[in-house]
Amino acid sequence: MKPAWPVATALPVMLLAGCAANDAPATTTAAEDGRDCFFLSQVNGFSDAGKNRVNVNVGPGRTYEFETFGSCPELNYSLAIAFDQKGPGTICKGMDVDLIVPSSIGPQRCPVRMIRRVPEKP
Repeated sequence: MKPAWPVATALPVMLLAGCAANDAPATTTAAEDGRDCFFLSQVNGFSDAGKNRVNVNVGPGRTYEFETFGSCPELNYSLAIAFDQKGPGTICKGMDVDLIVPSSIGPQRCPVRMIRRVPEKP
């Protein structure tokens, strides 16, 4: 598992997700449509999930697959990624966050198309 980094929209500083004390509930659900959501502060790592996809870990037994729009060539080889959350609150769908991936020509922004919860393995 690799470390994941959140990015504050207004600040150029990258911080390790999960370093601060986490007062957020373990699971947050969007009330009206039953989506499974999480807070960015719960992210504690990621792993490769295939072409233009990563699995993001948000706690024991809670993993979400992120799929990007189009190509994000450095994503599957990166040792670190960052998140640029679009607004406060929880992350429930791809439009809530972009991935920032380091590359040889500078940070690459990869818009997220889809986020889905990966079922736990028995």
